[in-house]
Amino acid sequence: MIRSLLLAFVAVFVLTSTASAENENNYQFDSEQQRATYQQLTKELRCPKCQNQNIADSNAPLAEDMRDRSYQMLKEGKSREEIIQFMVARYGDFVHYQPPFTTATSILWWGPLLIVVIGIGVAIGLTRKKKAAVELTPQERERLQQLRKSGDE
Repeated sequence: MIRSLLLAFVAVFVLTSTASAENENNYQFDSEQQRATYQQLTKELRCPKCQNQNIADSNAPLAEDMRDRSYQMLKEGKSREEIIQFMVARYGDFVHYQPPFTTATSILWWGPLLIVVIGIGVAIGLTRKKKAAVELTPQERERLQQLRKSGDE
């Protein structure tokens, strides 16, 4: 029983790991540079349907279409940047794992820094408030000294 489950697991693993290699083998490249560019693109572009999976690893029909379109554009002589621009124009900034710095995405870049600065400001403000609250008036200091003297006796 365990042996057959293990064998089934290994078979599924082997079949799925060769699926992406088979996808690439369907394409004929003019040079190794073109093949390398294609591989880089398929790992750099995100499948809009699968959310956080690149198009090289995704089995979704949309990812397959994106792989086909990337291949066609490479064969037409388009550069890596032109293909990325096309995909971003068609599917939005989300499709690229390294979104550009724009007004719309600036909150993603500056938001964490802004939160840290605000946190530091709040911590400093609270610390100063506590420090001010601990300051004793001259009458309170005199009373404290009297209590200490009576405690020592």
